[in-house]
Amino acid sequence: MHLVSVPPLLAFARKHPASKQALQTWCAEVKKAQWQQPADIKAQFASASILKNRRVVFNIKSNDYRIVVAVAFNTGFVYVKFIGTHLEYDAIDADTIEPD
Repeated sequence: MHLVSVPPLLAFARKHPASKQALQTWCAEVKKAQWQQPADIKAQFASASILKNRRVVFNIKSNDYRIVVAVAFNTGFVYVKFIGTHLEYDAIDADTIEPD
């Protein structure tokens, strides 16, 4: 998959150093993936939540952090829509959130 919007992930890792290793691992896994449908994501990341509008929520570092992405299966692009702490995630609508 082609991971779009990596700079926000890097900025988040600088702000939250405890997330860095988990984010690097997640990014590497996503870049190696070849998802064709939501079931492929669930097979790789059992704890991922599949939402409407091609949205997926990933738990990072034992659910300390959350990433919301939009997946374009036909082109292989994964767009980062949100990254934050669990508390920050609770304050957003994952179905509609867009990056600033």
